[in-house]
Amino acid sequence: MRKIIIGVMGSGEKATANDLQNAYELGQIIAKQGWVLLTGGRNVGVMDAASKGAKSGDGLTIGILPNNNRDGISQAVDIAIFTDMGNARNNLNVLSSNVVIACGMGTGTASEIALALKGNKPVILLTNDEESKIFFKKLSPENVYIVETVEDAIATVKTVL
Repeated sequence: MRKIIIGVMGSGEKATANDLQNAYELGQIIAKQGWVLLTGGRNVGVMDAASKGAKSGDGLTIGILPNNNRDGISQAVDIAIFTDMGNARNNLNVLSSNVVIACGMGTGTASEIALALKGNKPVILLTNDEESKIFFKKLSPENVYIVETVEDAIATVKTVL
């Protein structure tokens, strides 16, 4: 049976403390559910926090990296996939995920959400950015789920799988 892959996307260097805490908790719970965590694989921001959370819960982590630089990989990534595709790797991130959780918001995250919606993937928004909630919900009301907490995000994953 194939494993369920949950993509957690979010800011790198510009992630807020709240985004990092949410990402860590998401990673922990994803691991405890027996799901696989997929991130952008770098050692910064939401990617790193979610991967560390998943590892703390003995989970499996995949990182799809934008380059071929081994120095920038999160130490909590089990399987590193080097694309040397820059931001184009965002499409691989979302298409490889069964569900995408956007933790926070930034330009890279916005591109991943848009690509996920184009790929007809369910997207869960865990962000305080009200404009983003309105914009993405308007683009795809049937595939965008807005949540306030990590627990709500996980409950929503269970309903859309």
